Amino acid sequence: MDDPALTEARKVLAAEWFAALRDRLCAAFEAIEDAHDGPGEPGRFERKPWTREGGGGGVMAIMRGRVFEKVGVNVSTVHGTFSEQFRKQMPGAAEDPRFWASGVSLVAHMRSPLVPAAHINTRHIVTTLGWFGGGADLNPSHPRPDDTRDFHAALEAACEAYQPGCYAEYKRWADEYFFIPHRGHARGEGGIFFDDLASGDWERDFAFTQGVGTAFLDVFPRLVRRRMAEPWTEAMRARQLEHRGRYAEFNLVYDRGTKFGLMTGGNPEAVLMSLPPVATWQ
Repeated sequence: MDDPALTEARKVLAAEWFAALRDRLCAAFEAIEDAHDGPGEPGRFERKPWTREGGGGGVMAIMRGRVFEKVGVNVSTVHGTFSEQFRKQMPGAAEDPRFWASGVSLVAHMRSPLVPAAHINTRHIVTTLGWFGGGADLNPSHPRPDDTRDFHAALEAACEAYQPGCYAEYKRWADEYFFIPHRGHARGEGGIFFDDLASGDWERDFAFTQGVGTAFLDVFPRLVRRRMAEPWTEAMRARQLEHRGRYAEFNLVYDRGTKFGLMTGGNPEAVLMSLPPVATWQ
């Protein structure tokens, strides 16, 4: 087991990184709002801190604008004790239920149906063990091959810098994870997913987690700027809203982050910020 002082120092580094990535993402998205010449005022993030009764808390950052219909970029750092039910599911918690967890989570729902929705989450969890996890995926209602290609290329570069060949593994994991069994299809164009990442080299694993966040920060704003001025129709909007319904189903029924947040006493508003502002079902 690592030295306790070293573990505490690493917790600080991880939490500071997640907060810094949040700030960079918010700045990039507000710059996009300023650059768009559509109707209405450019959006700005509103930040709302919250405290977890069992220990720790976080900050919700939500923006509703003329490009981003709803985007949340939330950070949290919490600690406490897993419930009897949940401790059985978490590595290193069977004999000692105490935990610490920090992460950043982003979900962007776009006003234009031609701009893809997107998600990224990265986290560090410490029990008697410590590991990283995360994922990112693209969720367009009107897929464009070049958007999908560029998104995956950015994630592939981050993966290959960490370990040659791991992109194929994490992409396959994402294809399996971001799938809606009761609908029989994927929720989007895929991406990567990884969990329980503990290679034995903490600094290397942390650098990879940072690399995934940096790759998303580079590629997703470029995709938004590429599509945000393209004209769209009400039929396209109707398709977008139906697609959002499928997204909501996945997050409420299958998403691990949703389950973790609610089962560990997280702020329900922050946990459920991933839900779209408007959706339809047929």
